[in-house]
Amino acid sequence: MVLICTAALLTSCKAPEKEKPIWEQVKLSDLAPSSNANQPASRLLKTINLDIHIFEMPIEDINVLNVVWQMMYTKPLQFNDYDAFKANSFSIGFGQIQMWNTIANVLRDAGGKKIETVSLLLPDGETNDFTIARLNKEQTIFYISTAGSMEGATIGPGKLALRIKVEKIPGSRGVCYVNALPVFPSPITSPIPQLAASAKSAEFLFTSAGFGLKMSPGDFVLLGPEKYIGHQITLGSLFFSRHGRKPSVRMFLLVCTGIID
Repeated sequence: MVLICTAALLTSCKAPEKEKPIWEQVKLSDLAPSSNANQPASRLLKTINLDIHIFEMPIEDINVLNVVWQMMYTKPLQFNDYDAFKANSFSIGFGQIQMWNTIANVLRDAGGKKIETVSLLLPDGETNDFTIARLNKEQTIFYISTAGSMEGATIGPGKLALRIKVEKIPGSRGVCYVNALPVFPSPITSPIPQLAASAKSAEFLFTSAGFGLKMSPGDFVLLGPEKYIGHQITLGSLFFSRHGRKPSVRMFLLVCTGIID
């Protein structure tokens, strides 16, 4: 009896076995879609893969961008308001993968360099707010509206972002529609519907600088400045201008890398 009790005591004092991390417990079969033949196709997860590459270039060579825009196309692009888009000092071009090496060489020769790459995996119909700049305090940002007038939006603190939404095009395989829009998202989020609706109303959409286009794997758009702006009070300057000892401009390359139908 003494031996039995001692063994039981030792067993109960033994440190509990460390639980395995949750990702080691998940089996591949747990992630597979249901094989239910009655499940509507519209309920199956469809995703679009986008890579966003951020480039910087010294302002001394910014005129090289005029050459880059001439190498690219604007016809596939649809703008909320083209005149307002340009008036906000935004420029953009569409290209395909076989064109990139030539464009990259022009940017490289002008001192351009890649500083960051972000990969996005977006389900059909979902959005992602890609951070462009962070505002440490409340400030007024000036922009050209769809009415063609200069207006000011008092926002912050928080982040200025490019809201990207992707949607599959019904009846078309390997093609999606990408919509992008500068936005100041509400810094407050809540799972409670009433609070979520209130937070949604606190965001600000810069509709006049929005654009969209159809994309397939290998397609890309390059978003950049029309010119360098030496302050940080306009929408265009916050998106593209970087100040400091060596001022520079930023460009954003959005590449469609895959579509899961």
